[in-house]
Amino acid sequence: MPGHWEGDLIIGANNCSAVGTLVERTTRLVILAKVDGTTATAAAIGFSDKLNEVPHSLRLSMTYDQGKEMVKHAEITQKTGTAIYFADPHSPWQRGSNENTNGLLRQYLPKGTDLSVYSQEELDEIADSLNTRPRKTLDWRTPLEVYAEVIKKSVADPSTIQ
Repeated sequence: MPGHWEGDLIIGANNCSAVGTLVERTTRLVILAKVDGTTATAAAIGFSDKLNEVPHSLRLSMTYDQGKEMVKHAEITQKTGTAIYFADPHSPWQRGSNENTNGLLRQYLPKGTDLSVYSQEELDEIADSLNTRPRKTLDWRTPLEVYAEVIKKSVADPSTIQ
C-alpha cells in the first residue's frame, strides 16, 4: 500500500552535516532533504518540510532507526500528520529500501564529504537521477513512473490509497 516511507540521515564529514533521505516503500521514490546539521531540530524541520510536499494520502507513516536525531518525532507527526515508527535496534533490514538507497546515494555523496555544501536544488537533481533509474524490483520501471501511476489512481479514486 503506497504512503509508507522509510527515513534516515546520511552523515557527512566529521558528523557535522547531513542529508535527510526518504524512500516510499511501494514505489521506491526517493526524496532528499537539506538538513542544517545533525540535530533533532534540524531533522524535524527537514523531514517535515519535505513530507508536506507529498499529498496527505501518500504520507501515512515513516519508519526510522533508533537515532537520537528523531527525538522530536512527535513534532514531525504534528506538522505532517505522518505516523512515525521505529525499527528495532540494530535491525537495518527493517528499513531495507532506505538502506539500499543510502548505498546508491553514496555514489553521489561520498563518505567524508561536507554535505552542507549541497543546495536543495542539487539534492533534488540527485533524487531525480535515482527516481528515473529503472529498478528490477519495479519490473524495470522507474520509481517516478510507479509513483505517477499511484498519484493518477489516487486522483481518480482516493479510496484506492487508503
